[in-house]
Amino acid sequence: MSRRPLLFLDVDGPLHPYATPSGRCPEGYVTVDLPAEARRPFAAGSPPSYVRPRTVWLDPAHGPALLALGFELCWATAWMGEANRWIGPALGLPPLPFVDFGDALLRERPDTVHRKSAPLIAHAGGRPFAWVDDEQSDADHRHAAAHRAPFLLHHVDPRVGLRRDDFTALAGFAAALDGCAAAR
Repeated sequence: MSRRPLLFLDVDGPLHPYATPSGRCPEGYVTVDLPAEARRPFAAGSPPSYVRPRTVWLDPAHGPALLALGFELCWATAWMGEANRWIGPALGLPPLPFVDFGDALLRERPDTVHRKSAPLIAHAGGRPFAWVDDEQSDADHRHAAAHRAPFLLHHVDPRVGLRRDDFTALAGFAAALDGCAAAR
């Protein structure tokens, strides 16, 4: 079992900046055209309004940058394991483990904690983790605090996707963890 902290990665927002103000592929990104089989809803019974996009915009530099951070990477996305087929190769990532959210993505929580929070914390199993997403809230921070292990919920603006400052914050979190381990 790896001793490295986990880095839970969402696709839509952090890696695919779907909400760009221009509505066009950002500079430095590539457009990945998805076949019809990739655009099907993520789970049986999915809300009819949810359909994956025909294209995603991905920055090939993100893959090597993520691998260099020293985390154990793990998909934390509605794409689940299909991210290994449609997203990872465009970023130069090897197949990654993923959190299987099952039908948790279809259920709203009355406490406003994001539907991914509890499955991610369960998957972490007490290990330190960072969660990169565009949908966390204060409720998720409170919920993760009960995890009793170091964590970073890192919000990424879906208008711009992952940027240099985001990688700096993630590297800082990992370095702080290394510093804590060295002090023991």
